[in-house]
Amino acid sequence: MNHKDPVLAPALQREYRIRIALFLAGVLVFAYLAGVVYTGTNTIARLDVVEADRDRWQKPSDVIEELKLKDGDVVADIGSGAGYFDLKLSGNVGRSGKVLAVDIRRLPLAFLWIRAVLRGQRNVHVQVGDPDDPHLPVGTVDAVLVANTYHEFTNPESMVDHIFKSLRRGGRLVVLDRSSVGGEAEEERNHHEIAPDHVDKQLRQRGFAILDRQDQFIERPTGERWWMITAQKARQ
Repeated sequence: MNHKDPVLAPALQREYRIRIALFLAGVLVFAYLAGVVYTGTNTIARLDVVEADRDRWQKPSDVIEELKLKDGDVVADIGSGAGYFDLKLSGNVGRSGKVLAVDIRRLPLAFLWIRAVLRGQRNVHVQVGDPDDPHLPVGTVDAVLVANTYHEFTNPESMVDHIFKSLRRGGRLVVLDRSSVGGEAEEERNHHEIAPDHVDKQLRQRGFAILDRQDQFIERPTGERWWMITAQKARQ
């Protein structure tokens, strides 16, 4: 005849409930992580498709050529997003060089970091910037790219000053953006476009010399027009 221990039974029941709770918690955590991985994988796949299409019209090779990069250089991409240009720049500076990917948004930088790790591009470094300061190291950067981002600057004068200070003597700045209809006046800027005259003037005022300017760098069938300005910090 079996006799139940009146003290042991409640203890076993508590242990059983704890194990069930831990098991369910583990299932929920696994399901959540699986969902995150699935979503992340799909996002990366979509980025690859979008960027492959962008390659057809963005002229990335021509943009990168303007930076005049070589092995061991340090290049910064301000407004990097998920890394369209950064993953390409990685090969231009070599293993001894650095690509500083700067953005104020953490999520795109997280995806860029993952993509760079998956591709073995260890010279890509992500960095969170502020709206008026990219936090670049002073006097150590060889080239800076600002692609489709200048029009987003809330304080362009401050950003250009920080970029200027970050560059070595003779360092290059390449600005690529979409045109607006109009001239230099501030009121002619809109949320997604900016006139090249406006940027040209600001760069000169902050100490840059303009090396090249292409007002019709890209003309898309939709009527969208992109311009590109190449500037340089004086060598003296």
